[in-house]
Amino acid sequence: MTSHKDLKVWQKGIDLVKLIYEITSSFPTNEQFGLVSQMRRAAVSIPSNIAEGCGRNSDKELVHFLYICLGSASELETQIIISQELDFLEKEKSEQIQILVFEIIKMTSSHIKSIKVRTEI
Repeated sequence: MTSHKDLKVWQKGIDLVKLIYEITSSFPTNEQFGLVSQMRRAAVSIPSNIAEGCGRNSDKELVHFLYICLGSASELETQIIISQELDFLEKEKSEQIQILVFEIIKMTSSHIKSIKVRTEI
């Protein structure tokens, strides 16, 4: 298997982390330990769980960590919507992030499906 760094979904996850850190830096300071912290943790969790799953020695564990990645992506998607509803995030930026999150969800789901078909997990 190639390195997790070669996976397009991991690379998109890193791009997402950078984008989340960029946009949350302009959120109100009173959200620093609230929404900002949660969004950053959820975003970092996405490529981190892809990397951890790839570092394991079994397809079953990889699939487990990819499911965690999907959970974090869904969590982040909700937090993006909340941020827009609270006027912390402009609509265009929100849509840009949601598109990237959707791509990551789609790619991760496809990766899970291909592993399950290949290994009959």
